[in-house]
Amino acid sequence: MRTERSARLWDMSDNELGAFIRARREALRPEAVGLPAGTRRRTPGLRRAELAVLAGLSVDYLVRIEQGRDRRPSGQVLMALADALRLDESERQHLKRLGAMTAAPEFCGERPPAATEIRATVRTLLDRLEPAPALVLNHLSDILAWTTTYDRLARPLGILDHDPPSLLRYTFGDPRAATTYPEWSRVADEQVANLRALVWSTSGEADLIDELGELGGDEFTRRWRAHPVEAKGVGSKRIVHPDVGELHLRFETMALADGDGQRLVVYLPGDEVTAQRLDQLAGRVHVWLDQRVQAARIQVLRSLQDARKIPVRHRGEELQELPGRLVATTQLHHRVRLDRV
Repeated sequence: MRTERSARLWDMSDNELGAFIRARREALRPEAVGLPAGTRRRTPGLRRAELAVLAGLSVDYLVRIEQGRDRRPSGQVLMALADALRLDESERQHLKRLGAMTAAPEFCGERPPAATEIRATVRTLLDRLEPAPALVLNHLSDILAWTTTYDRLARPLGILDHDPPSLLRYTFGDPRAATTYPEWSRVADEQVANLRALVWSTSGEADLIDELGELGGDEFTRRWRAHPVEAKGVGSKRIVHPDVGELHLRFETMALADGDGQRLVVYLPGDEVTAQRLDQLAGRVHVWLDQRVQAARIQVLRSLQDARKIPVRHRGEELQELPGRLVATTQLHHRVRLDRV
């Protein structure tokens, strides 16, 4: 059963265009457009009258657009509002999409239900991406498939505990997410922006948004009503893993050719320490340990070669250090053998 708060969240989607314009108006501070801030404002952003003047519209017409009573503003009107609101390129594209959907919803069609499985060729692609942490998401950020290394990365954090696993439900509904993501607020912003950019008006999306409103409370509601739209396809993320510590990851996102919003996300190490820790998660720790053993052996051999070049009367001190180096090399070799067992 929907609560009053969750119902209001989805009701806004019946007037996405008006809600988006209002959200951007309330977020734009008067100083940003050369107006005095004043001391008697009921809203931190622009008044309707101020935006109407900047866009060259009547106040009454702007009210009708924001309230959804005029659903067919012209492209010229939308561009005037975009200029007045100082929208960036991603926000302008979103405004155009909302204008088209509002004016002619019959041409937008219905999005297929959220995908629950992936194509066999995508599964093969994931297998080829091993040992990189990679996953496939549907447009609601449900996790449909993942690599072995992503399993080792995500399962100890609880990300895969839900059925189906969901990045949104984990971020807003699982208390462990605050520990997993040191920059939780930024991750939450990106999650809502992705949702805003990909959802259409379907019952499945309405149910999810209602659920997230219950799970996340004000943290989700505030972000949803702010209408973030810049879905990040590339970026970075910090994750704290209970076994290997903090990971600095970079990610790349690629849309799949399924027409239902599926996307492939691949994580890459952001620094050398993270690369070694990902190798450890992937069971490849012996690779770089072998390299350390080999480097230690080369160093000992070079020391022996250098010792031969030293006059006999000065070789004592150099040769006295070699047994300790050989013991250290042998101990390191044994640790590698134990890691392989």
